[in-house]
Amino acid sequence: MLLPIYLYGSPVLRKKVEDISPDYPDFKQFMVDMWETMYHADGIGLAAPQIGKSVRVFVIDAEVLAEDYPEAKGFKKAFINAQIVEEEGDEWAYNEGCLSVPKINENVYRPYRVHLKYVDEDFIPHDEWFEGIRARVVQHEYDHLEGKMFVDKLPPIRRQLLKSKLTKISKGEVPTSYRTRS
Repeated sequence: MLLPIYLYGSPVLRKKVEDISPDYPDFKQFMVDMWETMYHADGIGLAAPQIGKSVRVFVIDAEVLAEDYPEAKGFKKAFINAQIVEEEGDEWAYNEGCLSVPKINENVYRPYRVHLKYVDEDFIPHDEWFEGIRARVVQHEYDHLEGKMFVDKLPPIRRQLLKSKLTKISKGEVPTSYRTRS
């Protein structure tokens, strides 16, 4: 089922989320809905808060970036109860966007590597390092679980210049090709 994507300004996007257990109601369908909603909106990633759920889940399919970033080829995963253990490496800029902040893309600086512990859709534990574009997408989606958004990482002057656009987004006044909720 296609779910509406919550837009910048929605309180659910600012909450730190809770872990999820295998007995979460209709968990398998919830995961199917997340993937379907992300693909319908042409997203690379989607975190549960973006569909109004305050649980520690995000999905990523970065295949679309593979032409420019070969390490993105085949990078499709679900991350459940993820915890960042460590970030390292020089910060590098990349022009990020977000389904919850439509029509805005900005250069964001993030560390090159990230160490993550998480479980997959079968609740099998993983302990992995991600680098480059993989690390970037993971960090972007992980921020949603912590109640943060990419615009929070922008310099104050840049955020100020975007204020009117962000206000329009929060009022649902920006057209999208997918269902949204303010």
